[in-house]
Amino acid sequence: MTASIFSGVIPALMTPCKADRTPDYDALVSKGQELIAAGMSAVVYCGSMGDWPLLTDEQRMEGVARLAAAGIPVIVGTGAVNTATAVAHAAHAQKAGAKGLMVIPRVLSRGSVIAAQRAHFKAILAAAPELPAVIYNSPYYGFATRADLFFALRAEHPNLVGFKEFGGPDDLRYAAETITSRADEVTLMIGVDTAVVHGFVNCGATGAITGIGNVLPREVIQLCTLAQKAAKGDALARRQAKDLEEALAVLSSFDEGPDLVLFFKHMMVLKGFAEYTLHFNESDALSESQRGYVEAQLTLFDTWYADWSKREGLAA
Repeated sequence: MTASIFSGVIPALMTPCKADRTPDYDALVSKGQELIAAGMSAVVYCGSMGDWPLLTDEQRMEGVARLAAAGIPVIVGTGAVNTATAVAHAAHAQKAGAKGLMVIPRVLSRGSVIAAQRAHFKAILAAAPELPAVIYNSPYYGFATRADLFFALRAEHPNLVGFKEFGGPDDLRYAAETITSRADEVTLMIGVDTAVVHGFVNCGATGAITGIGNVLPREVIQLCTLAQKAAKGDALARRQAKDLEEALAVLSSFDEGPDLVLFFKHMMVLKGFAEYTLHFNESDALSESQRGYVEAQLTLFDTWYADWSKREGLAA
């Protein structure tokens, strides 16, 4: 089974919220279409960025169905407290016409037990055998999939084609060294915005799943393009990629914290997308200090980028 859907630059969509604190599906689809038109290769829904723990199963499935019906290549997150619910999301994704699965570990109950996670992964993969899938590895889910488990699963489920690593540089290095460099058909996806250059250049990643790319799609696509050129030995592209990644460092770092959705939604509002103003929990909000900080950092980046892209002769 091909892993081509897990290549390029893929934003993890946030779920816009209407005044009654329900999902704004029209705005969700519109944003997906806009990002694909900007050069993204696919979208992810519902991962952590999509607020999957705060939506009902029906709401999540509706979002997937709307995106797929609009012709947007969508990779579906299977996050759930119990395996039966995760299986239902996987089966629905295949039926709705999604293009891939992001298989999220079992959480809360027996999350640290390898046998329980293996059974969880197997059930999800078996529920959507026609969809290529990647394991979503993240310290936030409390379980690290190691090479022996990955290849045991892959031996029985050929639709498991890759690994999405949300951990830091060391975790990406482990994934590359012990899992994804074993065969060309096994792909590595960068899952954290702060390790794009490292992932492409040092770990052989084929693509990146991004949060900040929702806010700055042009700039993040440019970063990934430069990093991919650097991975082929282009010294100038390597320097430019490092410059751009360093300038994005603070904005990208919000991807690593518990308030990531709050920060990214606020930046979307600053960019003119008012449909991201509200959150599903009314009490969820950035502090005044957090808002002031992210606003200053976004302004600084935009100013820097306008100057840097001209000096480097890059298309703005």
